[in-house]
Amino acid sequence: MIVEAGPSTCHWGFFDAGLAPVVTIASGDEVTINTVSGGPQVLPGPDFHVPPELRAIHAAGLPGMPGHILTGPVAVAGAKPGDVLQVDILDVHLRQDWGYTFIRPLAGTLPLEFQHYHHITIPLDAARSEARLPWGLDLPLAPFFGVMGVAPPPAWGRISTIEPRAHGGNLDNKELVAGTTLYLPVMTEGALFSCGDGHGAQGDGEVCVTAIETALQGRFRLTIRRDMDLIYPEAETATHVITMGMHPDLDVCVEIALRRMIALVSHRAGITREEAYMLCSLAGDLRITQTVNREKGVHMMMRKSLLETGRAV
Repeated sequence: MIVEAGPSTCHWGFFDAGLAPVVTIASGDEVTINTVSGGPQVLPGPDFHVPPELRAIHAAGLPGMPGHILTGPVAVAGAKPGDVLQVDILDVHLRQDWGYTFIRPLAGTLPLEFQHYHHITIPLDAARSEARLPWGLDLPLAPFFGVMGVAPPPAWGRISTIEPRAHGGNLDNKELVAGTTLYLPVMTEGALFSCGDGHGAQGDGEVCVTAIETALQGRFRLTIRRDMDLIYPEAETATHVITMGMHPDLDVCVEIALRRMIALVSHRAGITREEAYMLCSLAGDLRITQTVNREKGVHMMMRKSLLETGRAV
């Protein structure tokens, strides 16, 4: 099943539990989602391909609140609050031959130091998996979706896509490439999964407020899990488990991600909380996810092989 991007399948700038799903799938089914990115001001010259659905979205009107263009939501039949949505990211592909990066006053990690808007269009070579930067550097691509999330609780109402929160959203975690699994706590009936904010490449921090923003296609398997106790996003790669923390204060982000990792390590390795805390100090890696989305982000990574030698639970 393919969900195309367009005015009838995209929501711009917000998450909302009251938004009707564009499609409903069964737990364990795969869905392919096409996304687009950016407002009219970032469109390139005639030498590049602009997806016609992006122009159609622009023509339908600018959003009432700033944020990202998301495709969805996709409902998973039977999902209910208290469940966990397992999002297996099976494939991620470019949908256009360009991306963009910009800086603007009063934004980014150094909001007062750059007083003028500056924008670059970046050619993308899918065959070589490289981006050509204006000064001649060929930067390797590692595409992922900056925003993947379920609907927030109905009581939250309509919320911006900018801040990452417990429902996921604008995580901007560069580890969430193809082959990774993201776990999201379900907060409303059907889960209502949406994605967008395609990134061709990004550093930890995303310090100037943008990555290489571009249009992506993602293929996902969405599965309801009722054997997990999860109230916050977590992820898993082939080699690592990942916990996350989001808050305006980076110190609090660290504490959230660390506490989540201590609980995860203690459970999976069958060791005490004290032992898990020590292992996090000896072998866990704390990384700054992003510092620009009002709610900052930290993620912690632990090699899964280190969790296989503990005592039996």
